Amino acid sequence: MSEDFKSGFVAIVGRPNVGKSTLLNKMIGEKIAIMSPKAQTTRNKIQGIYTTDDGQIVFIDTPGIHKPQNGLGDFMMKTATSALQESDIIWFVVNADEPRGGGDDFIINRLKDVKTPVYLVINKVDLIQPEEVLPMIADYQAQLDFAEIFPISARTGENVQDLIDNTMDQLEAGPQYYPEDQITDHPERFIMGELIREKVLQLTRQEVPHSVAVVIDNIAREANEKLHVQATIVVERPSQKNIIIGKGGSMIKEIGTRARKDIERLLGNKVYLELWVKVEERWRDKPQALQSYGYQEDVDV
Repeated sequence: MSEDFKSGFVAIVGRPNVGKSTLLNKMIGEKIAIMSPKAQTTRNKIQGIYTTDDGQIVFIDTPGIHKPQNGLGDFMMKTATSALQESDIIWFVVNADEPRGGGDDFIINRLKDVKTPVYLVINKVDLIQPEEVLPMIADYQAQLDFAEIFPISARTGENVQDLIDNTMDQLEAGPQYYPEDQITDHPERFIMGELIREKVLQLTRQEVPHSVAVVIDNIAREANEKLHVQATIVVERPSQKNIIIGKGGSMIKEIGTRARKDIERLLGNKVYLELWVKVEERWRDKPQALQSYGYQEDVDV
């Protein structure tokens, strides 16, 4: 490690569905944050770790900042807000193909109260014409004095490396917090649960996605070295359970097949994935349920 080694924490904030998790996965090069077109995909702070010979950036991908509607929403808002206080630089991610809206203004008002440098990251520029970028920059600049502005595409990688390099340059000299080959601080059990939940988000509609939690019940290595993973998908209503199971078990089979492939890629090991579905009414408003499903009140805001 060089004497000029730099390190620091970068919070990635933005309203739901602006591509924060896609950006994180693109930078880290592995799937550690789940991706879905539905809002409220990210519920916990996902720490991704980017390390080079010259420095290390620890990324905190926060839940999309929004007005909470239940206990889970309160937890997500506290999680996102705490990330602002823990970081050295904040990336405020917005959609290039959508005009600034109330959700963006809600976040900007929060950012006005922080002293941390804020970068404006305009994502999805591959979906608009180049001449549309400058008016958008001017509009956001009128709302907040940004330290840097980067139009990017998390999907194609356009300008992403420049964003990383600039951020690294702005960090101060510091320690290497994690080993160079570590890409997240979350245990494999957590990521497995997230990969299963991602498949539920991708394959189901209506209100099912927002009321789903996934619990990894047990992981065991069998005699043939295959991993036996048992997990429970928690929903709030019997009708949601029926949707996830599907006709003749077709939906839960598809969820399991897709999730198993991602888990095998993650672990580099053959996996037997066994899924159950459980109904727990209004679990998002029950503190004990939130804690048991991994949404712990561990932030002080």
